[in-house]
Amino acid sequence: MRIVVAHNRYREAQPSGENTIVDSEIAQLTAAGVEVLPFIRSSDEIPSMSKAAKALLPISPIWAPRAQHDLSRLLTEHRPDVLHLHNPYPLISPWVVRTAHRHGVPVVQTVHNYRQVCSSGIYFRDGVICQDCKGRALGVPAIRHRCYRDSAVQSALMATTLAVHRGTWRSVDRYIALTSAIADHLRDYGIPDEHIVVKPNSVPDPGRPAPLGDGFLYMARLSPEKGVDLLLDAWRRQPVGALGTLRIAGGGELRPLVEAAAAERPDVVYLGQLDRAGVQAAVEASAVVIAAAMWHDVLPTVIIEALANGRPVLGTALGGIPYLVGADAPHEPAGTGPAEVASAVAGGGGGSAMPAGIGLGEAGWVVAPEPAALAAALPVARAGASGLTVAARARYERTFHPDVVTKQLIDIYAGLARTPNNV
Repeated sequence: MRIVVAHNRYREAQPSGENTIVDSEIAQLTAAGVEVLPFIRSSDEIPSMSKAAKALLPISPIWAPRAQHDLSRLLTEHRPDVLHLHNPYPLISPWVVRTAHRHGVPVVQTVHNYRQVCSSGIYFRDGVICQDCKGRALGVPAIRHRCYRDSAVQSALMATTLAVHRGTWRSVDRYIALTSAIADHLRDYGIPDEHIVVKPNSVPDPGRPAPLGDGFLYMARLSPEKGVDLLLDAWRRQPVGALGTLRIAGGGELRPLVEAAAAERPDVVYLGQLDRAGVQAAVEASAVVIAAAMWHDVLPTVIIEALANGRPVLGTALGGIPYLVGADAPHEPAGTGPAEVASAVAGGGGGSAMPAGIGLGEAGWVVAPEPAALAAALPVARAGASGLTVAARARYERTFHPDVVTKQLIDIYAGLARTPNNV
């Protein structure tokens, strides 16, 4: 089987879980015997481009003529079975879907964000969830609020791109929804059920989990939508030292807030940006991993890292977090959406032994994205961590292990390659 993997890498200066996942997926497919033809562009290429190339950048999200030329040549020469698209912006463009179809090649896309509808891709603006562009032919609110790169001009270009390519997105042969919540998003966008498959990402198996550590770990970009300020507000409601150590890792605009908290309290430690070994050490040192997202976070890789290491997770009931900890439904992969999960949490969906407002999942807990709710859940998670370690690791092995996920992906490719129109 021969697969083209198309991805516009995000800038290396801005650590990207999506870049890491694409690299990992290519390695896993290659190890499984799939011939992978990477069609990769990087936003780091932009500063070194010629003046002529830079002049075309404004239209690249819509068309990207150089990318279409290069892809056509690749498809003609290698005649792949499937093109698998990840991020097309800004140097590849959704137009690659049309280019692939012109060559008779079916297209799979993994949906990592909400950019079929939202110019910023995250449904979050000015500190709150925002879906003002949902259902509009043109995302005028995104232009008004400068949602893409804080630029009215670039926001207008992205909103136009989304409008132009509405038909392109609906022609994709198969969508990979990373969680049940993303599947709901795609259905709402008008994608038929038969074109959607729920397949999460994976992380490499770290092996037998180390003995449970102590305290909590938060590891994410330090930005408003990721909720580090929510977490610090909840943590300040605990007596100093009562819950062990809160370790925080990552970089971003809210780093000064974290550094101030670490200077203020001895039970808060800022670890900075971590490499692969540092991530593993931080997870092993902790008992519970926290995902305090304030937006509908699609699939925080840190949660899969936690489960692989037998660490339960305390998260907000938004986006893919309930799915990841097994709190979204009694079965997979169908599940319910974030609204139903939030409703269950509000009613104390974890059963009679669970305090009201805390939802208990197979491998962790979910709460409303509010300081009081998270503060109430912190001692519950600390007390219950040891009871969920085996379940956390089992959930990883069953749902997120590379062997399981890679087989799912190959099956998706094979299903398209066997379609009569694509033979």
